[in-house]
Amino acid sequence: MRRTFQTLLLLLIGAGLLRVSLFSDVGLRYVKEGLQPFLVASGIILCAVGLISARRAGLRPRERHQGHDGPHSETATQSEHGHDHSHGPRIAWLLLPPALALLLFAPPALGSYTATRDNPKIVEDYERFEPLPAHGPAPLSLTEFIARAQQDDKQSLKDRTVLMQGFVTPGKDGTWDLTRLLVSCCAADSQSLTVTMHGTKAPPADTWVKVTGTWHPLGALGTTSAALALDIATIQRIPEPPVPYIDRAPAG
Repeated sequence: MRRTFQTLLLLLIGAGLLRVSLFSDVGLRYVKEGLQPFLVASGIILCAVGLISARRAGLRPRERHQGHDGPHSETATQSEHGHDHSHGPRIAWLLLPPALALLLFAPPALGSYTATRDNPKIVEDYERFEPLPAHGPAPLSLTEFIARAQQDDKQSLKDRTVLMQGFVTPGKDGTWDLTRLLVSCCAADSQSLTVTMHGTKAPPADTWVKVTGTWHPLGALGTTSAALALDIATIQRIPEPPVPYIDRAPAG
């Protein structure tokens, strides 16, 4: 029974890892993109070990553990010691639910629940800022928008329309936040990047949206007093991107 359960568990975990990393991009909900090949390799190894274990169990003769004293020798030995070691630790069964979850129902990416319970990430100092496009909304990540608002002494955001995307985190007093989560390794070390939205009613929490607008004039632009906020001009719902997290906050 113990060996059968071990084999089944190895195969389930391996198949679950392959399902979320090799056959889909679901694994990017849990780890950054650079670690996906390691998930694939782990899934292949676990499945291989499980198959080898199943094959060896199928070829093992029943009499292997009977010894020279007949089929009751193992039972006698167990009785002499007062207990049976043939069963694995019961706590191993706790690995079964997450293995089935990966295989049958992959948990979603982190969202607004995490963001509302996290301290916002302080963006690293930028050494320089590239000029914004001369025409049209300037596409910016939340990282760069935050950095330009509070670090750019040339005030490049003044009167400029920008384009950003992220998911909705409910705020206070009728406002809401556009949010992205930054990870260094995996979802466990995530930190939130948020920009407060003004001028439009909040869509449902965790909805992914693309917004255009201008910096909300509060505080001194280019200093740490500048509001991390946007006056919305347009808003559009979009699907969740394949890579929901930002890998890092690069200095420009």
